[in-house]
Amino acid sequence: MEENRSRRISTEELKAHDKEGDLWVSIHGKVYDVTEWLPKHPGGDLPLLNLAGQDVTDVFIAYHPGSAWKNLDQFLIGFLDNYQVSEISKDYRRILGDLKEAGMFKNYLSNYVLTVLFMMATLWACIVGVVFYEGFWVHVGCGILMGLVWIQSAFIGHDSGHSELVGHKKIDRFIQFLAGNGLTGISMGWWKRSHNVHHVSCNSLDFDPDLQYVPFFAVSSGYFGSLHSYYYDRKMIFDGVARFLVSYQHWSFYPVMAVARVNLFFQSIALLLSGNRVPNKGLDFAGLLFFWTWFSLLVSCLPSWPERIGFVLSSFAVTGIQHVQFCLNHFSKENYVGRPCSTSWLEDQARGTLDIQCGPWMDWFHGGLQFQVEHHMFPRLPRYNLRKISPLVKSFCAKHQLPYTMVTFWEANVRTIATLRAAALEAQDASNTTPKNLLWEAVNAHG
Repeated sequence: MEENRSRRISTEELKAHDKEGDLWVSIHGKVYDVTEWLPKHPGGDLPLLNLAGQDVTDVFIAYHPGSAWKNLDQFLIGFLDNYQVSEISKDYRRILGDLKEAGMFKNYLSNYVLTVLFMMATLWACIVGVVFYEGFWVHVGCGILMGLVWIQSAFIGHDSGHSELVGHKKIDRFIQFLAGNGLTGISMGWWKRSHNVHHVSCNSLDFDPDLQYVPFFAVSSGYFGSLHSYYYDRKMIFDGVARFLVSYQHWSFYPVMAVARVNLFFQSIALLLSGNRVPNKGLDFAGLLFFWTWFSLLVSCLPSWPERIGFVLSSFAVTGIQHVQFCLNHFSKENYVGRPCSTSWLEDQARGTLDIQCGPWMDWFHGGLQFQVEHHMFPRLPRYNLRKISPLVKSFCAKHQLPYTMVTFWEANVRTIATLRAAALEAQDASNTTPKNLLWEAVNAHG
């Protein structure tokens, strides 16, 4: 057994073991057979499947706490021949070690006090307004307050999904499901499954679920060929309906984002009802049941259906701002077709993300996640530390000739709409067999 564990394994042999039922990875030059670990992996099976047969050292150290190392030895089968570390990886690992030594990855509950107090006060004002006050516009205002609560709760749920909040497993899990499932109605099981894949395969058209919105949106003409989604395990059919919707996506983007929360509700329930493994599925279900119970009761307190609809739509529209924010960070950046490659993982994070430039006083609005390049390179770093490391990441990108894009909120919107318009015009050109209305074409081309 010991002799087998010390065998030399070539890169070609490693690459051959890249599928479910036969899955190897390499970390720091050691090769591990994680086939049996795949269904137990806390981060889900898809990140491992997407990077199977590769050296995944940078990805592993970026996403795992120190406690994860103790699980590796049982899977060791040998050592990678001619293992070498690139200069960019050496530099990245050095920076990561320095940040850990400086305590930058330590989360402190004190950083959430003001956010939690704001959420409690806003939620209370919403409930009081619904139960004790009358008037359509008063209740629309209550819906706006509810949307603000959901936005800040989603930021906390995001933090808890990436790293520990208090360092106690059960307490962290309770906070995670309360902030995610209980307050926002979004399954943390679904979010972690989707978000982990997004980080690993950032801006891959066929692997990254955060770009796969056909038939409503297509950020690239690459979707016109009905690509296969490796996240949903189905073909993203680009038929006549999709072509029509995409042809006007630069007009429909903001209206759709205003009700995009419906899709998150659907995705959450669909995953829990599917045959996919979801850690803590019972707790996930209980959290969603809790949300739909209290939210339905609150809506039922409104005196009429117009006020109920106004309350729900206004709350959805406010959270639509958050959906737009996350799209701005990726839609206008480079994308590609194919599996993510671990050797270019750092480059992909820089090429596939952009930062939003704003003052510190706007961190509450963006949740600190306007620093997406930093977040993608150091996903376990608490978001309130992302601004602090921004100069360091900018310098790192410059040193290794990686793009580092930072634009204003307005410019990010302009770039996103331009990306959607470009794909929309391509879709229109491919389907338009009749003489063009020049005025309509001018409006579409120039907005």
